Amino acid sequence: MEEQVVCVGCGVDIQTEDKAGLGYAPASSLNKETIICQRCFRLKNYNEIQDVSLTDDDFIKILHSIGQSEGLVVKIVDIFDFDGSWLPGLHRFVGNNKILLVGNKVDLLPKSVKPNKVINWMKLAAKELGLKPEDVFLISADKGTGVKELAAAMDEYRNGKDVYVVGCTNVGKSTFINRIIREFSGEKDVITTSQFPGTTLDLIDIPLDNGASLYDTPGIINRHQMAHYVDKKDLKVISPKKEIKPMVFQLNEEQTLFFGGLARFDYVKGGRNSFTCYFSNALYIHRTKLANADNMYKEHLGELLQPPGDDYAENFPELVAHEFTIKEDKMDIVFSGLGWITIKEAGIKVVAHVPKGVGVMLRKSLI
Repeated sequence: MEEQVVCVGCGVDIQTEDKAGLGYAPASSLNKETIICQRCFRLKNYNEIQDVSLTDDDFIKILHSIGQSEGLVVKIVDIFDFDGSWLPGLHRFVGNNKILLVGNKVDLLPKSVKPNKVINWMKLAAKELGLKPEDVFLISADKGTGVKELAAAMDEYRNGKDVYVVGCTNVGKSTFINRIIREFSGEKDVITTSQFPGTTLDLIDIPLDNGASLYDTPGIINRHQMAHYVDKKDLKVISPKKEIKPMVFQLNEEQTLFFGGLARFDYVKGGRNSFTCYFSNALYIHRTKLANADNMYKEHLGELLQPPGDDYAENFPELVAHEFTIKEDKMDIVFSGLGWITIKEAGIKVVAHVPKGVGVMLRKSLI
């Protein structure tokens, strides 16, 4: 049986399960005047902001509130999953507020990649998606790379006004804000639960100078990302933690690449060609003949082809085929939240298979 209590720090409802028979105290036996949620606990005891997600409707309400205010909007995307972590239509909601576009996790890209090329690529991609940022930055919130430069730009562009940090889940938004707090606050306990009234759907208000604030917004969930189709153990496999080491495959027509059991790439037509794969170093890539691919997936999903693990392979969504004819040189086939394949030459035909609901797209090469 579940009992409901309220966090004294932020007011959000907390569901607690009565497990008295297992040695855990039910909510009815707890001091409800001292109960706080996990997010407030980490704010109070570890000086850390924990990412919280919300629905599309809730997020639109927050964006509307930003549009009715005056301030700087800092939009953070995952550079390893640019398309999957993009928030569409942001420019329609934020009014006349200036926007800075930030590509996080730059430390995951191969060192051979030139930052200026990536920035120019981001500017072009943003323009095609309807966004015209004031400037574009590359950072690693985890390593601290580029954070001081971005902080200086934020201070310049905000012109004494508030700052709103937005992004979908898993882009490293909270990691960035935590680093900003640690590096620039000069205080160990700048965050306490008493400073953050409201619920988990509210903005978190971090005081700046002159009465302005840095607002952390909850992250929106992009359901087409692969992360929402794997468990926590397998999420660690597909989420890179260090520099990606590209793998080059020389393929003949009618050959297939499996990315664990999560995705599949069929090279159908175009003569012998090379394909460069940018995926987590921990993800196993298996090559086989196209004629054998269906049977291999059916017989080895959850075993040779994993993730997904054997414990939930039976319930994994079916793979859906997306056919592409490559008409330009240097194009990427992107598997949302998983990685991408760079195709150097035009005039070939490929088929990308992803779980039903996961995004797959064609774009100009990032690298």
